[in-house]
Amino acid sequence: MIVRSLPSWLKARVSTLDRYVFHQLLVALLASTGGLAALIWLMQSLRFVSLVVDRGLSLRVFIELTSLLIPSFVAVVLPITTFVVSLFVYQRLAGDRELTVMRAAGLSPIALARPGLTCAMMATLIGFLLNLWVVPVSYHHFRQFEFQIRNKMAAFMLQEGVFTKVSDVMTVYIRERSHDGTLHGIVVEDDRQPNSRATILANRGTMMIVGDTPRVILYDGSRQVIDHKTGRLDMLVFQQDSMDLSSTHQEDSRFRDAAEMSLHELLNPDPREVAPRDTGKFKVEGWRRLTSPLTCFSFAMVGLFAVLRGVFSRHGNIKRPLAAVLSVVGLLAINLLLQNLASRNMGLIPLIPLVALLPGLVCAGILFVPELRLRASTRSTI
Repeated sequence: MIVRSLPSWLKARVSTLDRYVFHQLLVALLASTGGLAALIWLMQSLRFVSLVVDRGLSLRVFIELTSLLIPSFVAVVLPITTFVVSLFVYQRLAGDRELTVMRAAGLSPIALARPGLTCAMMATLIGFLLNLWVVPVSYHHFRQFEFQIRNKMAAFMLQEGVFTKVSDVMTVYIRERSHDGTLHGIVVEDDRQPNSRATILANRGTMMIVGDTPRVILYDGSRQVIDHKTGRLDMLVFQQDSMDLSSTHQEDSRFRDAAEMSLHELLNPDPREVAPRDTGKFKVEGWRRLTSPLTCFSFAMVGLFAVLRGVFSRHGNIKRPLAAVLSVVGLLAINLLLQNLASRNMGLIPLIPLVALLPGLVCAGILFVPELRLRASTRSTI
């Protein structure tokens, strides 16, 4: 009942022109944001191809791992695509003389900008949802999954007749794997101790988990180490031995990145996890999460201001869209520079929300205040 009444309620409360412009903005925003995020995902996922090649991961695991980065890509490109969509759609409406017809029908700048403002506010809310909840959670799962693959799962993906790089300091080769999981013809190159690199040979072995750590039990083998001082080969023959296939014991306690911490943890860093010299970086990251969605509104207002402000030209006007693009590029550069400086001098942190929100408020004031004053004066005279 409520679902059926929603379209009729929208038709009664929202004008046809608003729905027409908003539909174009929404479709363009979804297409551009999705396409740009997919392009970034494709480029960034190439960094993890080595996990597929070196560790024998399946395509499903590769896609599952890299897809956890997509929310962070969407959060980064959303302010830019909101600006591009606002500028492009309204510029096309102006070029097709549709804005001229709407102005002739009596629509004010506020009425013309209403669909764009609605789209910008929706993008701002989505940005807050991504920055404050979705991105930290998804990136935390990504880091955990990547850590598990690099230190634990790769040990169980040993392929027959292939030198598998289990970690940066260990390579394993097996000649054959039987149906019961027994490994035959095992060669291990163990470089975890740089001064005592060892080559381990074993006739057979079995995989098992001990204390959440992958280990292999080797049978009937030898451990060969070259003494760098004497140049002599030292060999130890064994009937049974166990070997840890994770990278290092120190990696079991993984360091958390700032991108996977909550907002409270960033604004109030724990001295046990964050060094004093890095406190500014974590606080700046927290304020970036709070203010980055506000740039969706500011950038959209810059685009609306460029199209709706000024006299209409039948031959088109490239100067205002170009000025809007250069302005947004400048704002992005200022944001990056300010965040870099604020991480070293925390006294500059209050400027981060100011730079994020002020351009939108200025453009909105110049574009809408004269009309609001006119309405107020008209009401007072009546």
